[in-house]
Amino acid sequence: MLTFEQKLRIIETFPQLVRKDVSLKRVNFQFPDSQYEKKNLVYHLHPNGNGFVYAAGLPGYETDEKGFVNIREFSEPALILLLEDAIKALSTVQSVETLEETWVNDNQFELTLLNEDIDTWLVYAGDLLDGAFNSYKEAANYLEEEGFRRK
Repeated sequence: MLTFEQKLRIIETFPQLVRKDVSLKRVNFQFPDSQYEKKNLVYHLHPNGNGFVYAAGLPGYETDEKGFVNIREFSEPALILLLEDAIKALSTVQSVETLEETWVNDNQFELTLLNEDIDTWLVYAGDLLDGAFNSYKEAANYLEEEGFRRK
């Protein structure tokens, strides 16, 4: 596991990121050139080595409900690759191929799952919005918990 100081040195090699000290000796790094509302790329890097990087929509990373991946156990090459991927993802507006799926329950009631943009997934019951989610996985889990399956 990298130390807090080692992680700071790695993150500070990215000139696109701006350091913002926050409470409890934690550090955020913002990406001011983000093409999205999301500006905090590194969130709450803590002296104990814990911290988070925004990785919503990036394949191969397990994120929390807000799109952050915990970097506590990351190696130097893994952290560098994650930061490069995250900066690249926020640097350009990505065109999203529209995905629309129909889900059905045992009563043959249908819901539609539709991606609105790179990190917004909507569930519709006819024309009525039933729910909004930050990832496909989150939306699919909701539908499965409600007794629906892909048609």
